[in-house]
Amino acid sequence: MDLKKTIELMNAEIASFELQSNEALESFRIRFLGSKNKIKDLFVQFKELPPDEKKELGQILNQLKKTAETRFEEAKKSVGSSKKKSGNKLDLSLPAPTELGSRHPISIVRNEVEEIFARVGFTVSEGPEIEDDWHNFSALNFPEDHPARDMQDTFFINDDFALRTHTSSVQIRVMERSNPPIRTISPGRVFRNEAISARAHCIFHQVEGLYIDKGVSFADLKQVLYYFAQELFGQDVQVRFRPSYFPFTEPSAEMDVSCNICGGKGCNICKYTGYVEILGCGMVDPSVLENCNIDSEVYSGYAFGLGIERLTMLKYGINDLRLFFENDVRFLAQFRSEG
Repeated sequence: MDLKKTIELMNAEIASFELQSNEALESFRIRFLGSKNKIKDLFVQFKELPPDEKKELGQILNQLKKTAETRFEEAKKSVGSSKKKSGNKLDLSLPAPTELGSRHPISIVRNEVEEIFARVGFTVSEGPEIEDDWHNFSALNFPEDHPARDMQDTFFINDDFALRTHTSSVQIRVMERSNPPIRTISPGRVFRNEAISARAHCIFHQVEGLYIDKGVSFADLKQVLYYFAQELFGQDVQVRFRPSYFPFTEPSAEMDVSCNICGGKGCNICKYTGYVEILGCGMVDPSVLENCNIDSEVYSGYAFGLGIERLTMLKYGINDLRLFFENDVRFLAQFRSEG
């Protein structure tokens, strides 16, 4: 059965589900909204679809998720209202109420980023957190004397392996085993030997993006990043690009968005500029393509890398990155209704 037909059948099932009791509500939640729900299985199938089918089915699939959430919330209010009107006494035979936990804000934003790029045909690729020198540095054009190789920036395990400093290493693995066209993002946890502060941490999360095909230009890169910023932060977000340098892209740029923590007036997060840098990007250097046995005379591509913590701070107005790692339930409880 194709995915579109499966979505139609699940829509019908959601519409016909009887939700007149707490037990029915819980069954509905587990089936369609729980941690191992049926809709999540459809998103896994969606990732395997060819790019030309993803735009239409992505919208239908997102609407299915919203329909289930709306049906659940409306039924929950209805069941609670009918209980109050009936005036029934407490039924001691019912199971004890269980307080639901909440998703971590980093997970909420990571999932949203994946969904945004999925709507324009990007698949998700993952790789190991312990990397060899080739995938983490050499294949990405880092020379032997590059500062990023120093102990001050990298957690080395031994002479040959280190904790990955970016998820660009996953892009190398994808290019080594795949033929263009390639359109993928690589979310994951990365590690750098940095001092912990309100703006930096030795552990953080990235999403790297890669698109390789014939005739890819910098204009294509800018367009997809404008789309991403507006989808995540809203149509009013201000975006600017600044020239930069990265060993694996040429030309390279950094992209800033207007700081919604201070409203552009200046704060410690935006360094009192009114803008916050959220990602680095550029056209993939031809030597990186050649390192992965992709003909740079035929193919070109772009790459970008963004930090999920920085996006989350902007999205929710959080002014201290350390809050993400302290496991304070008072902080985490604010995201109970998210995700």
